Amino acid sequence: MIIDNKDKIIKHFEEGEKSQQFIGVENEKFLIDSKTKKRSSYNQIENVLNFLHNNFKWLKVEEEKNLIGLKLNDMQVTLEPGNQIELAGAKLTNIHEVCAESFNFQDQLISACKKFDLELLSVGYDPVSRLEEVPSNPKKRYKVMTIEMPKNGRLSLEMMYQTAGTQINLDYKDEKNFSNKFKLISYLVPLSIAIFANSSLKEKKYSNFLSYRSYVWQNTSRGGLPKLFLEEMTYEKYTDFILNTPLLFLVKDKNYLSADNHTFKDFMENKINKIGNIGPYKKDLELHLSTIFTDVRLKQYLEIRSIDACEWDCHCASPAFYTGLIYGNLEEALDAIKDWKSDHVLNAYFEAPRKGLSTELHGKTMLDWTKIFLDICKRGLDLRNINNKNGNNEKLYLKNIENIVLDQKTKAEKSINIA
Repeated sequence: MIIDNKDKIIKHFEEGEKSQQFIGVENEKFLIDSKTKKRSSYNQIENVLNFLHNNFKWLKVEEEKNLIGLKLNDMQVTLEPGNQIELAGAKLTNIHEVCAESFNFQDQLISACKKFDLELLSVGYDPVSRLEEVPSNPKKRYKVMTIEMPKNGRLSLEMMYQTAGTQINLDYKDEKNFSNKFKLISYLVPLSIAIFANSSLKEKKYSNFLSYRSYVWQNTSRGGLPKLFLEEMTYEKYTDFILNTPLLFLVKDKNYLSADNHTFKDFMENKINKIGNIGPYKKDLELHLSTIFTDVRLKQYLEIRSIDACEWDCHCASPAFYTGLIYGNLEEALDAIKDWKSDHVLNAYFEAPRKGLSTELHGKTMLDWTKIFLDICKRGLDLRNINNKNGNNEKLYLKNIENIVLDQKTKAEKSINIA
C-alpha cells in the first residue's frame, strides 16, 4: 500500500487496536571477552549466533551473506551497532510467560558464552570501553546512521555503541485508551529513569549520573521526551509529529542513503529526487516509525523506552510494574498524576538521570512516588489475578522494586559503592 496521505498513517495506528492486550519485552546485553575484558568483536558475536542456531533451532537472518540476527517463532535476536545482543520477545499474555521466555533465553545465551569465553554484562552503559574501542559490525544501516546521527545529537554515537536498555511493548484498545496510556507512560518517564537507573559508571569511573544512559538518550538525535507528548495525544497529533520528523535515511535497491534532512512529509509528497520522487509504502512508514528514538514511541503498539538494562534478577520487574499500572489499574494511576504540570515533569525528566530517587516532582521525591505507584501496581496485578502453577500472581516479580524501596538505593548506587 502506497502512503500518499496522512489519513493512511492514521489508519495504520487504528489497525493496531486490539481487544486482547499483549505484553512484549526487548532486552539488550553487552558481551565481553573473558580474557581481554573488551567488548566482543563481530566474529565472536557471529560464533554466538551460530551456536544458538545449531543448538536451539534459531533460524538465521542474513544481509548480503553476513549473519546479523536470528528468529524463532515470534522471537527475534538482533545485533545492535556496538554488537549488543537484543532479544525481542514474543507477544505474551502475562508476566509469568514473559519471565519464562527471558530466563529460557538467558540459559541459551550463557551456554553460548561459556563455549566462546565470553561474559554477559547487563547494565545501561558500557562501564569500561571508550567509544573508539567499541567494535562495529557489517549491518548496513549502521554505517549511514554513524554518519547521520551525530549531526543533530552530540551523544548519538554513544547511544548507538555504548548503551543497552529494556523496552516494554503494550497494546491499546481504541484511540481514547491509547491517549490515556500514552499520557501515563510519558508522565512516568522520570520515575522510570529513577527506579531502573543502572548506568552510573563510564570508563571505570563514576559518571556523575545514576542513569548515564538516560542522559545520553536525552542528547541523542531523534530522542528525548518532546513536550508534545505531555499534551493530550491523538493518532492525528502523532501522525503530524512523525510527518515532520526528518527521515534518518533512505533505502534504494537495498542500499542506505542519506535523507539530506528530508521529512516523511516530503517523502509522501514525492519530493525526494534522490530516489526518483517516488512515494513511501507501508514498509517505509514502519521503518520511519522504528527510527524515532523518543522515550515513548507509537508503532501499532506503545513502546516504553526509558529503562536501563539490568541483571537477570530484575528482568521481570519493569514489565510487571507497567503491566500492573497500564493493564491492571489505569484509572487509579491516571488519577495519581492528574495534578502534575507538564513543565514540572520535564524538569524532573532532566534531573532524574543525575538525582535518581531524590528527584522531586509535585512535592514528593521519586522514592515517594515509587511507593505510591508500586501500591497502585500491586492492586492492578491483584485485579488481573493471573496465577502461576504455584498459585502466585504477577506481584511475585516486583521483588526487585520492593528491595529498591526498602534499601532506598537503586542498582546504580550500589554499583558506585562497588566501584
